[in-house]
Amino acid sequence: MTRTSLGRSANMNKENAVGTKSEAPTIRITRSRSKALGTSTGMLPSSRPSFKQEQKRTVRANAKRSASDENKGTMVGNASKQHKKRTVLNDVTNIFCENSYSNCLNAAKAQTSRQGRKRSMKKDRDVHQSGAVQIMQEDVQAQFVEELSKIKVAKSMEITIPDKWAKRENSEHSISMKDTVAESSRKPQGEFLRTYEEEFICGEKSAALVQPSIVDIDSKLEDPQACTPYALDIYNYKRSTELERRPSTIYMETLQKDVTPNMRGILVDWLVEVSEEYKLVPDTLYLTVNLIDRFLSQKFIEKQRLQLLGVSCMLIASKYEEICPPRVEEFCFITDNTYTSLEVLKMESHVLNLLHFQLSVPTVKTFLRRFVQAAQVSSEVPSVELEYLANYLAELTLVEYSFLKFLPSLMAASAVLLARWTLNQSDNPWNLTLEHYTKYKASELKAVVLALEDLQLNTSGSTLNAIREKYRQQKCKCVATLTPSEPALSLFQRFNYS
Repeated sequence: MTRTSLGRSANMNKENAVGTKSEAPTIRITRSRSKALGTSTGMLPSSRPSFKQEQKRTVRANAKRSASDENKGTMVGNASKQHKKRTVLNDVTNIFCENSYSNCLNAAKAQTSRQGRKRSMKKDRDVHQSGAVQIMQEDVQAQFVEELSKIKVAKSMEITIPDKWAKRENSEHSISMKDTVAESSRKPQGEFLRTYEEEFICGEKSAALVQPSIVDIDSKLEDPQACTPYALDIYNYKRSTELERRPSTIYMETLQKDVTPNMRGILVDWLVEVSEEYKLVPDTLYLTVNLIDRFLSQKFIEKQRLQLLGVSCMLIASKYEEICPPRVEEFCFITDNTYTSLEVLKMESHVLNLLHFQLSVPTVKTFLRRFVQAAQVSSEVPSVELEYLANYLAELTLVEYSFLKFLPSLMAASAVLLARWTLNQSDNPWNLTLEHYTKYKASELKAVVLALEDLQLNTSGSTLNAIREKYRQQKCKCVATLTPSEPALSLFQRFNYS
């Protein structure tokens, strides 16, 4: 083949290509037009794809393009989130944080990339400058607040307090806190602690250190419920409140015309059986009797409602002392449904309002725990019989109206003295430790001890035997059957209590 023929064939191919391009339809090909073209030319060009295939390819291309755009957007979003994450601030005001300006710049860039906005460098510079100005303003404000707080602290340090620790002649003199702190800083640490201990410890414990025969009953106790660091203050407070919240000793003669001391004794004896039926703690029984006497000291009541007063007071005491107190329906049942639940609750409200909700009252049981502890501090093994016998003698006083004239602490100390004398007549039942913690000398207990002995021996022939039956049981070591071999009067004569 010659060059002429080659050139001619190349020209023909170009013309065919141009013809093909020119023959390509520029308008939309419908089914009718495609059919018309097929009948006129015999067939459609095989190299031209159908419209549906082009549409599918377009959709796929768009889908791929959108997917790639989404990936790019996700990467940009992750980058912006990663830049948005801040480190822990070293200062609350966000002023002294390291690279604070660069962190603000990165946060601004991440925000602009997430929103797809283009900002000029001038606008960004203006934004950062305004942010820096705001930070400086916050810095100045924070410094002002800090200086103000220092001024307030300095003023609070100038509050005067009693001079408890410095050794001065005038104990009522007041000094400032600054002087106290300066004086304590000049003292050696050991000397300051010794001075504070001497001033803080009450006279009882310091007397126990001075007198070798007085034993410190709180030093060996490891029970956290004993509250040994506060025991002295607690019982000193209770000694003062027993004078304030005691019932009247003559309310039967002055106020109550329909109730007699014998009726009161019958009610208390029945309440002892109720407390045993529901297994109530002794503090509930003591508080119940105290509430009854305090109510009768202020309010007249008919004898038909005396039992209602008793169950209502026991309901109040159970709620105060017990972990799971009996329900109101149980107290109604114990009275053979003589009173309804509404009547019991109404009387309960009446008692509480009359007594001004003052339920924290020291009773004989309150002091008896501490005095028995003082009586057994020198014993290697605590005597269970001594504890039961002292509790038995103390509970015998609940039934008797005549014992209201004695203070609870006085009756508790007398019960301990008589119990020790009943168990052992050879030794002196009263020592310096008991005298120190009870605040009573043996001579001051003589009248109460002799009255307690009459109850123990039941010289009056009382028929109220609920307490005696309770302490005749084996679980109480049958202490109700114990009596002293020698009368208590010989006790005061032998040891010359004066």
